[in-house]
Amino acid sequence: MPRTDLMQLFSTRTRPLNVCAPMVRYSKLPFRELVRRYNTDIVYTPMILANVFSASNFARDCEFSTNRQDDPVVIQFAASNGVDLANAAELAAPFVSGIDINCGCPQKWAIHEKLGSHLMSDPETVRDMIRMTKARVNVPCSIKIRIHKDLRETEEFVKRALSVGVDFITVHGRTKKMKSTEPVSLEGMKFVKEVSTVPVLANGDVFTMEDANRIVAATGVDGTMSARGILENPALYAGYEITPWECIEDYVDLALSYGTNAFIFHHHLMYMFERTMSNAERRTFNSLSSVPSIVDYLEENYGLDISKKRGERAIRASVL
Repeated sequence: MPRTDLMQLFSTRTRPLNVCAPMVRYSKLPFRELVRRYNTDIVYTPMILANVFSASNFARDCEFSTNRQDDPVVIQFAASNGVDLANAAELAAPFVSGIDINCGCPQKWAIHEKLGSHLMSDPETVRDMIRMTKARVNVPCSIKIRIHKDLRETEEFVKRALSVGVDFITVHGRTKKMKSTEPVSLEGMKFVKEVSTVPVLANGDVFTMEDANRIVAATGVDGTMSARGILENPALYAGYEITPWECIEDYVDLALSYGTNAFIFHHHLMYMFERTMSNAERRTFNSLSSVPSIVDYLEENYGLDISKKRGERAIRASVL
């Protein structure tokens, strides 16, 4: 089925775009549908290993599911070479609005496998990945990068990607060695925007709409991408300071409807309740280990009523 044209979305936007980042385990289909209800324009899948995705039908079924409402969605692949990436991209392209190359994951296992932020020191491989992928698919191809300590290296990296037609860039405003507790470099993100001839998204330290607006004002980027912030508050881009109860209800409804496993279901809710539960209540909630026990707890302590929620959703659908 036709998917949203991302490049048209960039060119016709009337405000900075709001984007949900790729998050290992967490940006699955129910969460993607949730954040779209709260003013998120583009949503990414979790990072997926390209070689495994292209080699195994079982892996494809486990790692990526979608539907008509899951649009626009960008699938993010981690790869160490152009062949693996292009093979995976060709399989995914009919079902997504874009293909993204992970050049930013700082985890040691990824660097050891020459994935993620390892690629920030190998711009030629990234150049080949973009070139080979664009030759095989007809959807935009983007990269998610970090900055270098020496921004001249970042400029060279970006220019090589531009030379083979990268369609847009997301820049995480930290080097691969910086901790997440260190503030992002607004100067670095602004620099990437200035040297790019394609749209640029800024990632890092987006926890509120105030943060997003401040970053856009300081850097001139075309939008912001949130990971930790939107995980804690999926209604972030709708202007909420903390996760509203309605959003939590929506997530429970979606997660149960799609059959989310207990680990992910529990952890999403732990993040959403992080700033509203007392320490004692959090200890009790965090000890729950099954979906039924979590639902029972929310019914008894928060008045969760999924039947009512689904009835309201059915009424809205009938009106539309």
